[in-house]
Amino acid sequence: MSKERSSRGAGTGSKSGSRSGSRLGPQKSYAAKSKDPLRRPERRNASGNIIAPEGQKNFSNAKALPQHAIHLERLLPELLNFEQPADRVVSRYFRSEPQLGNRDRALIAESAFAILRRKNEFSQFASSGEGSQARRLALLGLLSALSEGGLGSANRAESAIADLAHVLKTGEYEWLQRFATVDPSALNPLVRNNLPEWLWDAFGKYPGEESREALAKSLMHPALLDLRANTMKTTREQLLAEMNALGGRYQAIPTPYAPDGVRIMGKPALQNTVGFKAGMFEVQDEGSQLLAYLLAPKRGEMVVDFCAGAGGKTLAIGAIMRSTGRLYALDTSERRLANLKPRQARSGLSNVHPVWIDSENDSKIKRLAGKIDRVLVDAPCSGMGTLRRNPDLKWRQTPEGVLELNQKQMNILASASRLLKPGGRLVYATCSLLPQENQQIAEDFLAKHPNFEAVPAAEVLKPLFPKDKMPLGCSPDNPWWQLWPHIHGTDGFFGAVFQKKAAVSATTVDKDDEKSVKVKSKKAVKELK
Repeated sequence: MSKERSSRGAGTGSKSGSRSGSRLGPQKSYAAKSKDPLRRPERRNASGNIIAPEGQKNFSNAKALPQHAIHLERLLPELLNFEQPADRVVSRYFRSEPQLGNRDRALIAESAFAILRRKNEFSQFASSGEGSQARRLALLGLLSALSEGGLGSANRAESAIADLAHVLKTGEYEWLQRFATVDPSALNPLVRNNLPEWLWDAFGKYPGEESREALAKSLMHPALLDLRANTMKTTREQLLAEMNALGGRYQAIPTPYAPDGVRIMGKPALQNTVGFKAGMFEVQDEGSQLLAYLLAPKRGEMVVDFCAGAGGKTLAIGAIMRSTGRLYALDTSERRLANLKPRQARSGLSNVHPVWIDSENDSKIKRLAGKIDRVLVDAPCSGMGTLRRNPDLKWRQTPEGVLELNQKQMNILASASRLLKPGGRLVYATCSLLPQENQQIAEDFLAKHPNFEAVPAAEVLKPLFPKDKMPLGCSPDNPWWQLWPHIHGTDGFFGAVFQKKAAVSATTVDKDDEKSVKVKSKKAVKELK
């Protein structure tokens, strides 16, 4: 600290000839910053505890501080404009506030997302009370994060209000108590369930009136933290032992369905753990993990993840393949593929080949036509199945936007289908709960591509759930796969499995032709560069 101060002083004093001098410059800077409550100098008492600018309060054990509410007030205007994804807005704000610690960021972020999850409900109640609208919303967000987000003393409103003791002003304590006693059943359904009207109507049609309230309620709570044990480096049992040995206010338990999944009860800083740096696990929702088993890749095959993104599913597929064969990760975003590279390096996989494409019609795709064993199309979608993690989507998305996505989904699926050899498997998936992005796309694809047939998801997942009469997410009424947040505790995922019918001439192909196909497959990597 002394070196930092001396260097700053030397820099200011070196401006000889300036009337401000070495003293006046720092004073001006300090005076400007002192008006900002977040920039006041830190003071400590004889015991080393921080002294608050407004008094002698000891914040050493406080769950929430006055600055948390101030940060939220500053963050909310841009967040509620819905011009950009919420996670991007929050990340950019944190980069501008480097003094915030990990726990500060966790509480502020969780509070911000709680406001987005319950925007209708919070906005209606925040129309009463004292102070600015942003201040009132910030307090409601903090209350939710401390009571439901696992960041408070206990998971109840009374404890959360107590955790806000250093934040609340006169009258705000009673105001929050009134909020805690509001009867949800007395509220308008759109307010109570915190959904835009078009989405509330859509959920009434599918899954239906009886389960619509349960679904909406599940989407108002933060998603649990799931990890996938990287079986190239560890086992689920070893990862469970490693995570529980770290201590702290959280617990690691097995996920109920995914064989390599670990669920973390709490909010640990995973990026600082040895296990993360060593590539022992990846953060991945349990439903997303199960999607890799719907594709069911085999060792030595040629596989394509057509919309790979940052590669979460790619890495899960590569682990199932035991790093054999070739696994192409295609995406139109260079930024997302760049994020895959360090994850791949940690994973220890050597069979993953990231490839940037400009569209679903890229010439690189055409070079692989008829050569691929399995293709996963995790298509761009509305994301309505991830509202627990991305609550801003329900306010940013529109019915018109979903219709535009439908055409893109069909185009991508049609392009991906050309990659498959006879007998190859194509899996179409979304993280949506809307039938127009799911069942309708699957049915339209079959109608337009008679050389493909649907494979029942129950048949594919039976080896993973041998004791169950009907595997998870499957139905005897249709061949599709659907996970629900309110039923399965996962993100909402849809999956459809298709198989390319064997060509009529497949039985008459001579040995020379077979050799030719094999040679071309070996050259595929070079062709994509």
